[in-house]
Amino acid sequence: MLVHYLNLAIESLQSLIDITKSDIDDIKLAKHEKLFARLKSKEEILASFEKYKNLIDSEIVSMANKNPSVELKDLLNDSQKDLLDDMRTKLTELKSTNRHYAKLVIAVSSFYNSLLEQIVPKEEQKAGYDGLMQRRVNLLEIKA
Repeated sequence: MLVHYLNLAIESLQSLIDITKSDIDDIKLAKHEKLFARLKSKEEILASFEKYKNLIDSEIVSMANKNPSVELKDLLNDSQKDLLDDMRTKLTELKSTNRHYAKLVIAVSSFYNSLLEQIVPKEEQKAGYDGLMQRRVNLLEIKA
């Protein structure tokens, strides 16, 4: 069963990687509707990965409990160790892909925020008991 759960977890990770790469391509082309359309499937795949990861943990704990005198490295066979290594590699790849995607999201967000500030000017006024600066949006004065 452990091998089965490992294979399913690896498939889930690969699906997340593929979807995130599609998201990267689409954000570059400003196809935001496609990004939002994939959110639900990404959440479902992530939930299934978490389920498989918990099942993997349970299987390994069960194996360790059945053989308390055997160390973990000796408890797993070579194919199980290879699959665990593959899963670790996929997790690293997903982390790297997500980091790249996050950089693009931040860049796009900064662009839209700066564009919005240019279109809808803000006036700073001192107000409040502490004399803190508050920003007030003036919708009547729009620079076009």
